[in-house]
Amino acid sequence: MQYYPLTDEEKKVIEDKGTEPAFRGEYDEFYEEGMYICRKCNAPLFSSKAKFDAGCGWPAFDTFIAESVSEIPVADGERIEIKCSNCKGHLGHVFTGEHFTASNTRHCVNSLSIRFVPLAEKLPPPIV
Repeated sequence: MQYYPLTDEEKKVIEDKGTEPAFRGEYDEFYEEGMYICRKCNAPLFSSKAKFDAGCGWPAFDTFIAESVSEIPVADGERIEIKCSNCKGHLGHVFTGEHFTASNTRHCVNSLSIRFVPLAEKLPPPIV
């Protein structure tokens, strides 16, 4: 299967489970209406309606599109990794108990793992 081409920096995050530097990502302080999709496979992941400012330096979402994100406990026992359910690309981590939103959940996502599609544009088909 041929996924969307990634830069070396995107590969380090998406395929090697890296983390981009805080407060430098393109979507940290970005709040337009639309959909955030997987940069590697185009699968819809997060609605802009779920995005909020957690002040953590990465885009934060309180929920995701149903069945689009997988949660995997990290070996250190302290974090839970989130991946695209379609291509298994690394997105970031999920945290609970911080009381930022009513859902009490923060999906902390690397900007390099996602792309934004404005509300007025048609979503590209996911690569499966």
